[in-house]
Amino acid sequence: MANEELKNRADVTAELTWDVTALYETRAEFEAALAGLKAATEKFCASYEGHVMDAKTIVAALKEYEGITQTVSWVDHYAMLPEATDLTDPANVELSRQVANALADINAKLTFFESELMDCDTAILDQVVLEEPAFASYMRHIKKDKQIQLDPAVEKALAQLAPTLNASSDIYEQARLADMDFGTFTVGGKEYPLSFVLYEDYYMYHDDTAVRRAAFDAFSQVLGDYQNVVATAYYTQVQKEKTLATMRGFDSVIDYLLYGQEVTRELYNRQIDTIMNDLAPVMQKYITHLKEVRGLDRMTYADLKIALDPDYSPEVTIEKSKEMVNDSLSLLGEEYVAMIAQAYPERWIDFVQNKGKSTGGFCTSPYGKHPYILMSWTDQLSDVYTLIHELGHAGQMILSNESNSILGAEPSLYLIEAPSTFNELLLTDSLARKSADVRMQRFALTKMLSDTYFHNFITHLLEAAYQREVYALIDDGKSFDAAKLSEIKRTVLAQFWGDAVEINAGAELTWMRQIHYYMGLYSYTYSAGLTIATQAFLRIKQEGETAVKQWLAFLALGDQLESAEAAKVAGVDITTDKPLHDTIQYLNEAVNEIISLSGKIN
Repeated sequence: MANEELKNRADVTAELTWDVTALYETRAEFEAALAGLKAATEKFCASYEGHVMDAKTIVAALKEYEGITQTVSWVDHYAMLPEATDLTDPANVELSRQVANALADINAKLTFFESELMDCDTAILDQVVLEEPAFASYMRHIKKDKQIQLDPAVEKALAQLAPTLNASSDIYEQARLADMDFGTFTVGGKEYPLSFVLYEDYYMYHDDTAVRRAAFDAFSQVLGDYQNVVATAYYTQVQKEKTLATMRGFDSVIDYLLYGQEVTRELYNRQIDTIMNDLAPVMQKYITHLKEVRGLDRMTYADLKIALDPDYSPEVTIEKSKEMVNDSLSLLGEEYVAMIAQAYPERWIDFVQNKGKSTGGFCTSPYGKHPYILMSWTDQLSDVYTLIHELGHAGQMILSNESNSILGAEPSLYLIEAPSTFNELLLTDSLARKSADVRMQRFALTKMLSDTYFHNFITHLLEAAYQREVYALIDDGKSFDAAKLSEIKRTVLAQFWGDAVEINAGAELTWMRQIHYYMGLYSYTYSAGLTIATQAFLRIKQEGETAVKQWLAFLALGDQLESAEAAKVAGVDITTDKPLHDTIQYLNEAVNEIISLSGKIN
């Protein structure tokens, strides 16, 4: 696969792409929807601006606002999805920018609504909830946001400036997916093609040490050529966040970014510090075992993602993944399995690899339509982990959308990665219970460690530890350049891996490889979500149907409860450090079991 040039988007198999026509069947239908959205916005403004004063009027306005918000979502997705699959196509970029500008104008006009809601007495907002309980979570945020609301004219200006204020991430994506040319590299006289996607999805896991390390060196060299422009884009992003934080009355940009998640600074710091200190020895033990089993001369940063037993790793076709997904999710009941199974015939998933496609995977769920999942299928078991992870997001949002108003369907960012990582644990459990073979048992445990916990509990956590240091600089009124970012990243990596891993040249540029840094405090939520997921998974294994019902209730919550209270619905108390320590203990036992099984196999 990797020795072939990536295809252009126009040349890929359509059946392996997602179906954007589920949003609008034709471009003409989309254009009509956009025109209708603009008209509906004008009508809404004419009807309600200056009149948001009593509960009856507010409820009527909110019901119209729901419809406008839903159309905004559909229009936005129709423009965003093609760009995610091919950033090299000027037509996709043009459509995305056109819609971004149109939505910025619409959102600016609508800012009056929340400004007027926040001017209402709390008693009136409470009356809204009594008359229409579906708006309870939305009213909760309106009441909280009273204290950070800016002058209506400023709020309108910020909304109008959204395309410019959000440009940093677009610049980053253009740099890594459109401008960076990784060319080829040569090992043993053989030439190999290289791209951002090929490195992240293929060479990083390559079994041939010479190929893997050469790919890393070539990949890092090209990253280095762009480090200054990417550092500038990132500096612009964090400085924007700091400015907004100050404008809204926050002394720290971290507190500002945590505000919307409804979690405390203590919880955020505990998540990072506990894993950095207590999980590090566990993972150093595993990575040393990996080095010994694979017979490596040394364990470098380029070797971290290799398989413990590559000869035992099966290739998995997309067709085979259907059976694996169904079996894994069976613990959650027939209804849940049937709901997720629609992903294949309804073409929720963009499987193909092509030039200009965004790396990694994501799931997005326009309210009232089916979800959309982006990934790049390489016939590896790790692809099934990516797929079932994203299907976890899809399942949560389908259930949440069915149970909540569009104004209260999206859970806190702190909780968003729990359903996805939970599904990964179900996949590992399915692999393990299908065989009594010692080698298969070890394989399942190592896939859990390398695909689920390594990615979510370590890779993203190390991003978060790095990110915290960057924000601390900004809070102190300091600046940074590419060299400073690399210094911070290298320090974090060295702290976690200690003497177990050689942090070789290029590792420090890992800060250039992830879009998460442009999404606020997102990276740390992976480990937070996986902590909740681990405890809920263990409860289901021990308690069965009762715990399953609680988990499904948690998935359907949306934004009804703040983060800590929502986690309790799943039976997990995140107000203490017990779930985190229990999860680390679970991982330590898994590593010890892997080492024990290796002894039996040998």
